[in-house]
Amino acid sequence: MTAARIETGEAARTSLALAVRGLARSFGRIRAIRGVDFSLESGESLAVFGPNGAGKTTLLRMLAGLLRPDHGEVIVGGVPLVRGDVRHRRRIGMISHHSLLYDGLTARENLEFYGRLYGLPDHRAAAATALGTVGLAERASSPVAGFSRGMIQRLAIARALLHDPEIVLLDEPFTGLDQQAAATLRGLLGRLRDERRTVVLVTHNLDEGLELATHVAILVAGRFVECAARSGDSASYRARYAQATAAGA
Repeated sequence: MTAARIETGEAARTSLALAVRGLARSFGRIRAIRGVDFSLESGESLAVFGPNGAGKTTLLRMLAGLLRPDHGEVIVGGVPLVRGDVRHRRRIGMISHHSLLYDGLTARENLEFYGRLYGLPDHRAAAATALGTVGLAERASSPVAGFSRGMIQRLAIARALLHDPEIVLLDEPFTGLDQQAAATLRGLLGRLRDERRTVVLVTHNLDEGLELATHVAILVAGRFVECAARSGDSASYRARYAQATAAGA
């Protein structure tokens, strides 16, 4: 396995935006993640490719602090991540299959709720700005229960980026998006890259991931069989991915 800039000791705790050390998680007898290591500096982005069942979502949930690892640690900005710690909640944004929105609240109320949760000094202004960014300003007072799937996806993107996180985690972000939501997300990802945010994207779509990535990992059966700075074109990665998934971990 080729590792992505593995550092140890005090350097790993002070110079990196995100560091992962020996991360492991099992569900009963199923070993979902087995000894994953990598590190990223500000402005770098890691695309994690893997087939269904490889452990991609489990990995992302541990990076977000939503799932406690059995072994290993996640270090965010030099500080070990503790599940539920508000300091990390403010530094991480996650876009996943679950919108994490409340149907009974309006679009504005949803974002203002999360703004308060993140401790934003002016959560109302932040919500208004985010609604405009994703093209939902005119539907600010509409209950989410009446939104189309595409509108819900755009509002979920606004929720994930509302607090201007340093680290953004994306779980198959383009799956099921309508054309407008996909265009909105691409624009926001471009902005994150320009602003030197740190991004981890898990996907099975190589073209989609390589467009964003500075680093690439291939996850098979819970293990990184490759993890390094991006090198080569999509055809070479497609061949390496096919070989890795055929061989197993």
